[in-house]
Amino acid sequence: MEKITLSELANIITEEIYLLPEDRAMDSNEATHQEALEDKSPKQEPAPQQPVENEEAEQVSVVMEPKLEPIKISGSFNQGILILHEEEELSGEIMTLLSNIINAVNHSMNDVGLVASSQLAGRSLEELYDLGAHKIVKFGRIRHGIDALPAPDYQVYTENETEFLFADALTSIQEDKALKGKLWKALQSLFNITK
Repeated sequence: MEKITLSELANIITEEIYLLPEDRAMDSNEATHQEALEDKSPKQEPAPQQPVENEEAEQVSVVMEPKLEPIKISGSFNQGILILHEEEELSGEIMTLLSNIINAVNHSMNDVGLVASSQLAGRSLEELYDLGAHKIVKFGRIRHGIDALPAPDYQVYTENETEFLFADALTSIQEDKALKGKLWKALQSLFNITK
């Protein structure tokens, strides 16, 4: 591990950093030194900030957290249609139901990407948006911030140029004809289908 001063660290890390009380005392000494330097210099356009050399500065060990792997999408995801499902694995019957749903809206399983709830645990909405989906259909409860969106079930909701449709879990829809009807009406709206 490399040891660097706090002033050098500030030039490397752009995210918020929380200092311990003893670090704050050292940081205020450096800030006072930096202000004194600024007061002596003529007022011109601000120059790029240079690290302040301070041999007495306490050394800090930097430990970088490992980056999470990208969200894994099953399927080709050719048309930017993302399907999020609460089931860990989709049974053959559920896959048949899902395939029929996708075919009914004039798409194929090659057009969609599938992501299980477990793949989204600990991920941000930004990471989900970074996938580039144009339409996201969420089946069931997902362990993710997407559940906090103010999208009513079975109604199309748009945010950040992405259309969302929230519905019950696929296993519930498979067993309930009324839920299938509600889903079909919502899908017609989402995919602009008139039948």
